[in-house]
Amino acid sequence: MTDFPPPPELLVWLAGHLPGPVTAADWPWPRATSRVWCISGPDGAFAREVAGYAYAARYLPERQAPRLLASDPGLRALLSTALPGRVVRGLPLERAMELRLHQDAGRLLRRWHDHSYADTADHRAAVREAMGTYAREAAQCREALAGQVPDHVLALVDAAAAEIPDLADRLPLLFLHGDYATRNWLIDTTTGRHGLIDFEQARHGLVVEEFVWLLGALWPTRPDLRNAFFAGYGRPLDAVEKWLLLLLTVRLGAFYLHAGLREGRADLQERGHLALGRMTAGPLRS
Repeated sequence: MTDFPPPPELLVWLAGHLPGPVTAADWPWPRATSRVWCISGPDGAFAREVAGYAYAARYLPERQAPRLLASDPGLRALLSTALPGRVVRGLPLERAMELRLHQDAGRLLRRWHDHSYADTADHRAAVREAMGTYAREAAQCREALAGQVPDHVLALVDAAAAEIPDLADRLPLLFLHGDYATRNWLIDTTTGRHGLIDFEQARHGLVVEEFVWLLGALWPTRPDLRNAFFAGYGRPLDAVEKWLLLLLTVRLGAFYLHAGLREGRADLQERGHLALGRMTAGPLRS
């Protein structure tokens, strides 16, 4: 055994891909150059998805969320009803249907949030752990990105590293869908009816976590869809929520760019530059 600890950037990378805190134990072949680790973390994805199905069954109409018919934790198997429609992401839609869809999506998410049950000390601790990880990740990315991006972008990455945990502590927790992106929205184009799938990330968290993908990938170039979404949601974000959402999205863009540079992946570099460029646009910072 080499007793070689994993580098900090590896642990940050793992935390970005696995739910909850992770640990790594040295697990190499019996030679000095071997670098293998056994990764441990909470096996909560199956339980979260079952809980998400149960929550959806209580509070969302059957036509808008599938119903869980059976589950087996030993087999890690789920059996659910089918939900009519096609996945929205990448689907060409007429603008009027897009606007109606995003308003419906905002309305459906508000219905989900409005039935959120009380959080616990454990929920708050988990959110603090996640936000602390994001802040540390932003700090590490900032060092790697110096000289790669303009100073005003670095300033936002600095802000993400310094401010995310404190901002998060100022906000209440809600029960989240956890992956409210268009890849988990369905639309029946014959009826215009909107549905929601994939409850694997359902958990308590901050409301702005629901919007990071939407802000990073969609809303900067389609403010009309953002406006329609929040018209359906029924309230705008307050100043603290807006700033935290922007910083969380900056953190994600910095992560993509850092990973792309480290791994020589042009796709991640492009994704990171695009997200960071959008987040430094004037209107988004107001």
